[in-house]
Amino acid sequence: MNILETIVATKQTEVALAKQQTAIAELQQMPFFNRNTISLKSILQNGNTSGIIAEFKRKSPSKGIINVTADVVTVTNAYAKYAAGISVLTDASFFGGSFKDLQQARIQPVPILRKDFMIDAYQVYEAKAIGADVILLIAACLTPQQVKELATVAKQLGLEVLLEIHGTEELQHICAEVDMVGVNNRNLKTFEVNIQTSLHLIAKIPDDKIAITESGISSIESIQQLKLAGFKGFLMGENFMKHTSPGIAFTQFVHQLNSELCG
Repeated sequence: MNILETIVATKQTEVALAKQQTAIAELQQMPFFNRNTISLKSILQNGNTSGIIAEFKRKSPSKGIINVTADVVTVTNAYAKYAAGISVLTDASFFGGSFKDLQQARIQPVPILRKDFMIDAYQVYEAKAIGADVILLIAACLTPQQVKELATVAKQLGLEVLLEIHGTEELQHICAEVDMVGVNNRNLKTFEVNIQTSLHLIAKIPDDKIAITESGISSIESIQQLKLAGFKGFLMGENFMKHTSPGIAFTQFVHQLNSELCG
């Protein structure tokens, strides 16, 4: 099995166990379940922010340990000042994330994306219960029908949907219930990264979907190039999390970006 297949197989076991431990009815009683969500789509459409979706990520299968000492509240406090949204990894086995990370980040008044491998409607209820505003659906591990079904549940719960694609063959996964389409420049099967993936696919993304580029973005020049191509959102994590103080690294990057754009 490749790494994506291994992750999905592990996730299936985790979800089956979670269903046994906590019923959906219990998730619906959790404090965050009935909160009004914040729209990432609207913020990106308005274009009044950096467009960066800053990610809190402790480790990854491709890079190993990135930053296990960073405090989620400290980092997301800095992110929230300039980011369009915050992405929080909740997968524990492969990315070192947790529900607690997202719940602690929830104090921030910006949209929060639950970054995980969503394969079951149960996880959509979990996302709402722990305070997420947006869920990620990865085309590489779902059929078009599964995307539609999971996205429909998300819309019923007031959550927005970011669909992640990696190639032209996954464009068929885009449906009416999807709010945003993200192009991951990292191939989840090989973990190779190339921003040309985004530049190649942008023209094929429907005009009514907000386009977001993900992974491998580390320079002001890359953001300028991708923005000119039509992207409104830029999901960045490793670039900041690899620093001892991710919040400071993020703030410095945004100041430089604003200076370049204004200049």
